[in-house]
Amino acid sequence: MVPHEKYEAVIGLEVHAQLLTDSKLFCGDSTAFGALPNTHISPVTMGHPGTLPKTNKKAVEYAIRMGLACNCEIEKDNYFARKNYFYPDLPKGYQISQHTTPMCKGGHIVIKTTAGERNVQLNRIHMEEDAGKSIHDMDDNFTCIDLNRAGTALVEIVTEPDLFSAEEAWQYVTEVRKLVRWIGICDGNMEEGSLRCDANVSIRLKGEKELGTKVEVKNLNSIRNVKKAIEYEIDRMIQLVESGGKVQQQTRSFDASTDTTFSIRDKEEANDYRYFPDPDLAPFHLTDEFINQVKAALPSLPNELALKYQTQYGLSEYNATQLCDEKATADYFESVIIHTTQYKAVANWLLGPIRQYVNEAGTGIQTIPLQAAVLADLIKLVEDGKVNFSVASSRILPVVIAENQSPLSVAEKLNLIQVSDTDELETWVAGALEAMPDKVAEYKKGKKGLIGLFVGEVKKRSQGKADPKIVTQLLEQKLNK
Repeated sequence: MVPHEKYEAVIGLEVHAQLLTDSKLFCGDSTAFGALPNTHISPVTMGHPGTLPKTNKKAVEYAIRMGLACNCEIEKDNYFARKNYFYPDLPKGYQISQHTTPMCKGGHIVIKTTAGERNVQLNRIHMEEDAGKSIHDMDDNFTCIDLNRAGTALVEIVTEPDLFSAEEAWQYVTEVRKLVRWIGICDGNMEEGSLRCDANVSIRLKGEKELGTKVEVKNLNSIRNVKKAIEYEIDRMIQLVESGGKVQQQTRSFDASTDTTFSIRDKEEANDYRYFPDPDLAPFHLTDEFINQVKAALPSLPNELALKYQTQYGLSEYNATQLCDEKATADYFESVIIHTTQYKAVANWLLGPIRQYVNEAGTGIQTIPLQAAVLADLIKLVEDGKVNFSVASSRILPVVIAENQSPLSVAEKLNLIQVSDTDELETWVAGALEAMPDKVAEYKKGKKGLIGLFVGEVKKRSQGKADPKIVTQLLEQKLNK
């Protein structure tokens, strides 16, 4: 058995987020996903002699947006450097990066753990261009190169060694993906490569302060793989040390088919990259005015909004957090409460029937053909006692969405308006009790839980039109005589 309890894992993550700009970081080539290989390229992307790059202003704005969302210090005086190394999908033979002079310094991202919330400290967020893509499984004899992605604008979000388990790393990447989607700078689609993660993992004996030798696991393309790769590395290193071996600093890759990692090269040191300022790109200065404009355009962040929903609207922590899991859901909630103050009812509808509809339709809540005011009208029907929630969600909602009719007209057309006339209700109640004399006897002997059975029978006889509150009152009156 591997003695995990003796050791502590220390993890730092580098998350690369592809920015949602229409063009690349230093030229006008398209960044659209899914084009034929090597069609979104130009002399600048290919690194031809004599070409001059020009910085994409929107990419700079998005990087600042991320830095502000993470409480970073924004560096006003910036420049890009060349990071020199050879790789087949890096046409110029160097990558343009801010690695040594990041635009965003420090900051943190909040994660929720079993012990509660805590801040994961960031080292920096910097901009850089992406490399192309090497495809190793298309041809048995050759590696194929697609340079469509080369030059695409990235931000790299680098933590301090401030994560201590695979579970925390999983939580962190989940929060990063939610945040970049929330502020609109990246689509977060890891399966398309627009969000990728490198994990730096080391171990040390518990109580030690000095960091152990780290291993970097590259290009983890799903949150599941981040967790699995780190779990495997921690286990591998502990077994290695326990058997008398020594951890070697190296770069490794993850095999998702076996949930294992394997070595691909010894890790280069930063000085191997020979950084120097790019002579073709002018340094740039960020004014207070520009930074403040970016800050003013930031939406309320998920944690802030969830707290507001709890304190201002009386929602539970769970419901508030769920509403803020995706910005589109929070936006829809905000649009509905313009028309109603039934905040808890709106949350219940969005997290219940509406979410179910969206999941079954395979779409997003932002595309649901249900206007906010119409949902508010449907909620009012329930709150006014004209229909019950079950009927409203299962029978009225689908028709309202499909036929774009008002909830009241649908309820009337389907003859679903609840009957509160006592005479008619008493007829149904009497019929239900007469049909189950044995159950009535059991109820009177103390089985009070049978009240639900009687209510259900009345509901069946009334075809869902009986007001359950009044029905329950009438049943209790008759049964308790």
